[in-house]
Amino acid sequence: MARQARGEVFDPLEVSTWHCINRCVRRCFLCGHDPVSGKNFDHRKQWLEARFRWLAANFGIDVLGFAILSNHFHLVMRNRPDVVATWSDEEVARRWLYLCPLRKTESGQPEEPTDAEMRSITGVASRLTEIRHRLSDISWFMRMVAEPVARQANAEEDIHGRFWQGRFRSVKLCDESALLACSVYVDLNPLRAGLAESPETSDFTSAQRRIAALQQSASAASDDTHPEHIRPDAWLAPLPLAEGSTKPGPAASVSRPRCSDKGFLPMSVVEYLELLDWTGRQIVAGKRGAIPEALPPILTRLGIATPGWLELASNFGRLYQRVAGGCSAVQRERTRRTSRPFRCRHARLLGSG
Repeated sequence: MARQARGEVFDPLEVSTWHCINRCVRRCFLCGHDPVSGKNFDHRKQWLEARFRWLAANFGIDVLGFAILSNHFHLVMRNRPDVVATWSDEEVARRWLYLCPLRKTESGQPEEPTDAEMRSITGVASRLTEIRHRLSDISWFMRMVAEPVARQANAEEDIHGRFWQGRFRSVKLCDESALLACSVYVDLNPLRAGLAESPETSDFTSAQRRIAALQQSASAASDDTHPEHIRPDAWLAPLPLAEGSTKPGPAASVSRPRCSDKGFLPMSVVEYLELLDWTGRQIVAGKRGAIPEALPPILTRLGIATPGWLELASNFGRLYQRVAGGCSAVQRERTRRTSRPFRCRHARLLGSG
């Protein structure tokens, strides 16, 4: 069966949240220790995270979570056309010319755009509109992650050919329960793969970055040696929904290397990490069906069905293919071109939505 066009699900002019996955060709361990060749490519995980950081600072897209493994990576993102709409024409042109520079320094960094280069975008209305749309388009974000890393890896080994398996996979997250389940699923990926024993030792995950930021905040409580903009999680969207909700408008970020200061879950970082730790313990200990009598309050607040939580947190990627959410949330979603409803057998696991 032919794959459904992403345009049926995604509209870059509509704020929405997505789980995106990209795999190395033939699922080879091209970003970790390759048991076949005996080579170790762990350093490429650093390339990927550095690329995520750079794009998060220039795109109109919030990065909510990520995990980088040996043969694939996960990103949880929210596109922000509302934030892009607040940028001036000059800001749009400048960001694009940083992302796609016409000139680079000797170290490979983008040169500051000239007036002529800026006018080549701001002076052409159709070009400017197109670039505004691209800056809130997850497809362009993923493209700008994959292509440079593939070229750098091929150059490193002096070879040609594919590095990534093909078109990245994306699942729309329709409600908070789907977003919570997906975030836990992504942050626990290294634990399920046997690469770590706890969230704090899960390298190259958003959970590890948030934990490091908490530890940094605690150590810097009595001084000012750790500015906010260099926090390990400064480029990630804040987790608590309330953090950005008090700000008027789209809560665009002006002091940190990220698109906005809007959170995405109705819980604190500590509450999220407690839930992550509890869920991880159940999976690692092999007690997948053992649900404790007293569930964390957040599960009740979001209306997540108790028996299905562990199945969601461990098998989210297998259960949901195009859209994820509760029954009513999924039923509201329609394809962009034919307006046909999406069908999702597992929406019941996320409650009524």
